[in-house]
Amino acid sequence: MRIQLNWFGDKLAARLADLAAGRITAAVPRDAATVMVLREVRPAGGRELQVLMLKRTAAMKFAPGAYVFPGGSVDPADYGAEVGWHGPSAAEFGTRLGASAEVARALVCAAVRETFEESGVLLAGAPGGGPLAAPGPAGESAASWDADRIAVASGTLSLAELLSRRGLVLRADLLVPWARWITPEGEPRRFDARFFAAALPPCQEAVGHEAEADHVAWLRPADAIDAAKAGEMSLLPPTATTLNEFASAVAAGDGLAEILGARREIEPIQPQLVLEDGTAWLVIPEGVNYPL
Repeated sequence: MRIQLNWFGDKLAARLADLAAGRITAAVPRDAATVMVLREVRPAGGRELQVLMLKRTAAMKFAPGAYVFPGGSVDPADYGAEVGWHGPSAAEFGTRLGASAEVARALVCAAVRETFEESGVLLAGAPGGGPLAAPGPAGESAASWDADRIAVASGTLSLAELLSRRGLVLRADLLVPWARWITPEGEPRRFDARFFAAALPPCQEAVGHEAEADHVAWLRPADAIDAAKAGEMSLLPPTATTLNEFASAVAAGDGLAEILGARREIEPIQPQLVLEDGTAWLVIPEGVNYPL
């Protein structure tokens, strides 16, 4: 399948021509982590799976206004971060994600850090598998957690320092490896993004990061896809594909436990950008169930 997206302009077409002519080389992808935070609610007469989505602000350089999952690039501090750890080893994650143990550990740290920065959801808990973190919903506790979130986002407080001060460890067991998407070679900024799924911890609420998201929404995956088809919502291809996978699982009768309990085979997905008659197209690989 191939698609034309509205942010493909003359600059990208010129870049693709330069790549084809050998005048420039493709950017090296940066490691990144994305987390789909899920929750199950039980309206009258059934159960409903929802996924946390953030609407990117209009000021963002890339895909302004698009609905995305929390996530971002691996920071230098994520490598070698001295964090307490509960769950599968970094080597086990690396085997699933196609990465070394060192890179896998950094990816998991980035996943937890970015999710906390962008949504306030913290995948951490007491040592030894004890109670999960429960940022206070109001009052002094909420203000304290919000101050920590701002400090982590600004880089003045590391994830390791946050967890140590709070007496917490990173809960790697809450993260389920889901997918791997690599940005096409034609893009000037490229990412090797690993996607994780996780359940919203009890006693936690999701909030937005004003600098990056101006709207936070819990959406049924099928509803998000329908909204994108109707032109009411902008979704990037990896986001739309992942939502479609969740919607298909729900349609098959799976709930949150079944979705998070499935062991997925993860192969890298790398769309291609091609230039035809001055127009740039994105080619989605065969076998990817892109719904739009």
